[in-house]
Amino acid sequence: MKELLARLWENKPLKLIMWLAVIARLVAAIFAKGFGMHDDHFLIIEAAQSWVDGFDYNNWLPGSTTNSVPSGHSFFYVGSQYLVLLSLKSIGISDPQFKMFIIRLLHGAFSLIIVYFGYKITLKLSNEKTARVTGLLLAVFWFMPFLSVRNLVEVVCIPFLIYGIWIIIEHWDEKKAVGYFLLSGFVVGLAFSVRFQTGVFALGIGAALLIKLRWKEALIYGAGFLSSVALVQGGIDYFTWGRPFAELGEYIRYNMEHATNYFTGPWYNYMLLILGVLIPPISIGVFFGFFRSWKKHLILFLPAFLFLLFHSAFPNKQERFILPIVPFVIILGMIGWQAFLDEPAFFAKREKLIKSFWVFFWVINLMLLPVISTMYSKKARVESMIYLSRYDDIEAVVLENSNISYVKLIPMFYLGQWIKEYPVTNENHDKKLVAIRNYLWAPQPRFFLFYEKDNLEKRVEEVKAVFPNIEYETTIFPGMIDKLLHWMNPYNANQTIYIYRNNDFFP
Repeated sequence: MKELLARLWENKPLKLIMWLAVIARLVAAIFAKGFGMHDDHFLIIEAAQSWVDGFDYNNWLPGSTTNSVPSGHSFFYVGSQYLVLLSLKSIGISDPQFKMFIIRLLHGAFSLIIVYFGYKITLKLSNEKTARVTGLLLAVFWFMPFLSVRNLVEVVCIPFLIYGIWIIIEHWDEKKAVGYFLLSGFVVGLAFSVRFQTGVFALGIGAALLIKLRWKEALIYGAGFLSSVALVQGGIDYFTWGRPFAELGEYIRYNMEHATNYFTGPWYNYMLLILGVLIPPISIGVFFGFFRSWKKHLILFLPAFLFLLFHSAFPNKQERFILPIVPFVIILGMIGWQAFLDEPAFFAKREKLIKSFWVFFWVINLMLLPVISTMYSKKARVESMIYLSRYDDIEAVVLENSNISYVKLIPMFYLGQWIKEYPVTNENHDKKLVAIRNYLWAPQPRFFLFYEKDNLEKRVEEVKAVFPNIEYETTIFPGMIDKLLHWMNPYNANQTIYIYRNNDFFP
């Protein structure tokens, strides 16, 4: 086996890299259950499954409420997941865990585009040695398989971006390549319809073409991009709301007005993040190579740099926002860094030092890779719904987290029922419980989910003062990594969940 791998690495490196990428993503598809964060489940899967079931979880569609208006969400990607889930329903697949396995499998397969064309781009612009290492990084970087099987728009848009860039690089020197630049623009436009912020990346490609005095190609690329956006984004919005770009306009308005309402940070926040996740000190070399190669490979550098610049300047700085350019930083960074190392005057005296950096990098990466790739994320919330799915007609639950001021939503996709949630926090505890009991036109809660053990006995007694017939049912524990993340930052609400049953409805 060792000889076979060595032979493949030397003679057929892309084949070996792709197989490693396939295996890593297959492992993640099988074991990395749950969801990564709020947006990759509640804005995608929860919405899409509710449409399949004739419900509108987020009230995004016209007619969901008496005054329905665009919410600022692109329906292109979530619509694709609706079609997948609808297809699974049509062939009798109903188990939520199996449906999510299929979806993770499809996303993992789609992400292979990043690995394949990342290798091809590096080989085209550098050499096989650099392409092999770059392809290997894209295949088995510690976070790549896990993110590749998630429903994150920031990751799903990357294959469109990298293929669009590849089309330009592959046909850069061809005189009659007008059709390819049109295709590139159209493909990058699809990335925009998945994630609106990639418009900055798309602008960077056009600007690079203009700077390189490729005026005709820039115009053709721009025409392809605009036609894609008009057809896909404009067309879907016109079909839904009767006017093009309704969701896009609302998205821009909302983000301008709420730019400081989420996580904020200093301008260098994303630079530090990239340096950290790419594992220093190798990450420092990659970042150095990225900036060192800006002039020679402007078509790669400028889109990624403008994207980084935009998000560094914009107040809202959630970590996932920067993910679309991470593969491009790796590709261009490796090209520039390896070119620098190939200068004999530098490398000859530091060969052992650089090798030690790579040894450290691979030790850390290979320690993290199996842990993250098999992480059952948000396990307690998912498993609590799977547990309750054995009951019919639940109608409503109370989410009790009165230790703090917020409650994380429950993923009803795994429950198989669209029910009413009553969040109870330290800001509304007593009044909320009494109000729930006195509701005349809303369902009474059948179950009570208490988040975390702190003050549990006291909290249960306070609830029993209003709902005296509740009884302990079971405890659902988070996974090991969930516990660690919650310990590191309590905002990662991966708490243990204690389920109590209302005996008035389920004796």
